[in-house]
Amino acid sequence: MCGACFAIACDATRTRYCRPGAAPITVTATNLCPPNWALSGDRGGWCNPPRRHFDMSQPAWESIAVYRAGIVPVSYRRVPCRRAGGVRFTVGGHSYFELVNVANVGGSGVVAQAWIRGARTGWMAMARNWGANWQSSAYLNGQSLSFRLRSDDGRVVTANDVAPAGWWFGGTYTSNAQFY
Repeated sequence: MCGACFAIACDATRTRYCRPGAAPITVTATNLCPPNWALSGDRGGWCNPPRRHFDMSQPAWESIAVYRAGIVPVSYRRVPCRRAGGVRFTVGGHSYFELVNVANVGGSGVVAQAWIRGARTGWMAMARNWGANWQSSAYLNGQSLSFRLRSDDGRVVTANDVAPAGWWFGGTYTSNAQFY
């Protein structure tokens, strides 16, 4: 669910550590917590599938629950992601592969498929590397880059010539395209 947005509330019916009257907060799932197969889900393997959890920043956490409580039950529901500005593409990798982090995705927030096109190529499907990172195995140096994204709800946006011909590894390029 990397990129999906969720409204989260402390479940006061199952714990006494909720902040009274706290409104639900909206968070974006990042899937930055890798599984630890050496530990069981109830002994520190919090990120092991199929366990679901939200590991939140302290300020976000303290808006709905008491910090000293540690782990508390929550209720959550998926909500649309509201984003300002266009989708952002950070290009990493090396000359013969691009590792592109896709961020600031509105709508469902979840990129289900990504494609890349250089100025002198056709569209090439990218493979998900981890979370919001997508990779291609193409030599695209010196070409402007375009991206096409399909969200998990089936909508498609195309960001033409987002990165100019002089793009560099480590650079972030913002499109005018967005899922609204």
